[in-house]
Amino acid sequence: MSEREQLIQPVIEEPPAPDEPQSPWMRAGLTVVRFLAAIAVPIVAFTILWLSFEWLREADVNRGVIVLVAVAVGVFGIFALYWAMDFAVNRMPERWRESVRPWVFVGPALVILSIFLLYPAVNTIWLSFLDARSESFVGLQNYGFVFTDDGMLRAIRNTLAWIIVVPSVSVAVGLGFAVLADKLSRGESIAKSLIFLPMAVSFVGASVVFGLIYDFKVFGAQTGLLNGIVQGFDGDPVAWLSQEPWNNLLLMVIMIWMQTGFAMVILSAAIKSVPDDILEAARIDGASELQIFWRVVLPSILSTVVVVMTTMIITVLKVFDIVFVMTNGESGTEVIAEQMIRWFFRNDHDGRGAAIAVVLFLAIIPVMWINVKRFRAEEEIR
Repeated sequence: MSEREQLIQPVIEEPPAPDEPQSPWMRAGLTVVRFLAAIAVPIVAFTILWLSFEWLREADVNRGVIVLVAVAVGVFGIFALYWAMDFAVNRMPERWRESVRPWVFVGPALVILSIFLLYPAVNTIWLSFLDARSESFVGLQNYGFVFTDDGMLRAIRNTLAWIIVVPSVSVAVGLGFAVLADKLSRGESIAKSLIFLPMAVSFVGASVVFGLIYDFKVFGAQTGLLNGIVQGFDGDPVAWLSQEPWNNLLLMVIMIWMQTGFAMVILSAAIKSVPDDILEAARIDGASELQIFWRVVLPSILSTVVVVMTTMIITVLKVFDIVFVMTNGESGTEVIAEQMIRWFFRNDHDGRGAAIAVVLFLAIIPVMWINVKRFRAEEEIR
């Protein structure tokens, strides 16, 4: 080959040699190190915190000292532990370093989630197969009770009614408020704040407020707002929360009042994200505002509407406070979550309470799956 041909010949770089495969002993050692790194931080942190709190509980010192020690242990102590673990990872062999480091920081969270979420879930499933005192195995007897007892069947029917009525009405009214608020030229933030305000009230607080509205007295003057209106029109006072099945609807009104603001805020943000060019093009084509809403705005925010609906369904499935405060589950107002609390803590039957909890958990899973699927679809679009 001539010198000229050697100069014009392209230079071909040899690919880097592949990493040598790790031996089974090295892989096993790496797994052990990852496991130890994952559990070291929570174990050490728990030990230090437990000893510190034991000292704080027994020490007869000034309250200011107790506060300082608690802050030092709770903030700087945990920071020091993570820093020490990171320092230890940096001293490992280079080929292990980046594989172990994530476990140092993610591992404690996984351990804590396992302790406070995974273990209670597994334990609840196991309890659902035991008797009232969790002493004897009874198989599917508790689940048979869930789907045959009259009170449980009423609770299931009422919960289905809550799932249909509350999210539908809350989203519809919230969407209406969002559209109207978007048309305001002034005072939009004030109007939205007033509508969103009930979200700041707890379920118990809202129940107490509506208890004053639905109040009925057998003797003496009526103090409830509804009965005051009825008597103002020369009618007889009504025991509203004893009127089946309307008492369930009156309880649903409380949650609708609270959740409408949430739906309005989320849907209002979605409406504002609709491109103005599309709206202007629809107006130029002669579409009315109503047609623009149904054919342009609503299809554009449909994914947000589904997310809000599914979120509300999950909240409705867990509702307990409103029923417990207002009617104590009487007069045909039982719901699944209320029955779970009743059998767990008032009737002292752990097996039935756990079975109801498992059924409630299984009912929530499809809704959560829809939410996750919707989020993934939106991420793919982005």
